[in-house]
Amino acid sequence: MSAPTSGEARVLAVLEESRAREKDQTLFYRSLAASAEEVGDARLVERLNELHADEQHHLSRLTARVLELGGSPIDLRSRPSGAVQSLEGWEDEARRREDVEVRWYEGLLSAEGTEGTTLDAETVGVLEDILVGERKQRDHLGGKWMSA
Repeated sequence: MSAPTSGEARVLAVLEESRAREKDQTLFYRSLAASAEEVGDARLVERLNELHADEQHHLSRLTARVLELGGSPIDLRSRPSGAVQSLEGWEDEARRREDVEVRWYEGLLSAEGTEGTTLDAETVGVLEDILVGERKQRDHLGGKWMSA
């Protein structure tokens, strides 16, 4: 396989940055769910696990796209855990984080967000689907928005 062109390398870099961001979100929600488990709040555990599942789905879609484009996904297992100290104020922090994610994907889908890199239709479709999910997560602070 030949080395990626500079345009392909930039698309892969955008996907890898998105993967890292999604991994951070999965760690954040998993940590919150563990905290909710510790206090015995089953409804909150379910809600947070659904958010975690959607973020994990985003990560999986991005990883698949990197592979489809011939890239080798970066190993994200060594990222900091995202451990949460308290459930107090989690909704405000989650909404803030989701808003940052919405702006990230909106930026990627605009000409400015990809530094002149042309995204192929498949990659645009993946990013658009993730953006829809991120908006719903931000607006509802709940999950189960992503289809299989």
